[in-house]
Amino acid sequence: MTTTARTTGSRFSDRTALVIGAGSGIGRAIALAFAAEGARVVVAGRRREPLDETVRRIEDQGGKALAVTADVSDAAATQALVEAAVEAFGSLDVAVNNAGVFRGGGPLADLSETDWHTQLDINVTGVFLALQAQIRQMRTQPSGGAIVNVASTFGAHTRIPGAAAYAASKAAVAALSKGAALDHIRDGVRINVVSPGATDTPMSLRPGETEADRAERVRTALPLGRISATEEVAAAVLYLASDDAASAVGTDLVVDSGATA
Repeated sequence: MTTTARTTGSRFSDRTALVIGAGSGIGRAIALAFAAEGARVVVAGRRREPLDETVRRIEDQGGKALAVTADVSDAAATQALVEAAVEAFGSLDVAVNNAGVFRGGGPLADLSETDWHTQLDINVTGVFLALQAQIRQMRTQPSGGAIVNVASTFGAHTRIPGAAAYAASKAAVAALSKGAALDHIRDGVRINVVSPGATDTPMSLRPGETEADRAERVRTALPLGRISATEEVAAAVLYLASDDAASAVGTDLVVDSGATA
């Protein structure tokens, strides 16, 4: 796959970035990108081992990172996560809420109530609880902060069969983010959304499909002719979190190879 080259800089020097869902895929790419631009990075998720791997990669680049396990669907755990970030590095300047799960693949009438609640608990309630804890900390800081929530093109932008509940949860993330952005911009907290389409992660593979099969399928299915690299989604997140996007408030930035253009 051909991708644009990554650039390094110092947009986030002396800032602390919290990335939830940083154990793999898009979340790990986001954490690595923040570290490459000078941030102290707190990586969070449910399982310790993949978080430790993200921390190792950051430290191998010469960066600073801390791994914290947390269940974002639990208010106390989410509050403790924010407190751990501030205790370790002195502030919370950027937060990225990337945790999410997909349950389904069949008609809505056949979706179990358990799978419905799992998606709402993590994809929506988890973002709600994270936002609350993050905003409460950021609005106490003279410099405020920036939050980027990772939604999806499935939801506010497009739908596909077999993903109604997931789409509903991600559409809720976009709506929640825009409402929170209006509520808290005067507190010095900027909130925006990135909505990725098909990205180079296992989620974009159909059952039994290889990466080569996927590349051939999207060559004609997507206007760009390829899916997005995780680094490209990370670049969008870093832009919205940076001072370069100081007037972006409640923006939903779509990164989907032209699929919903």
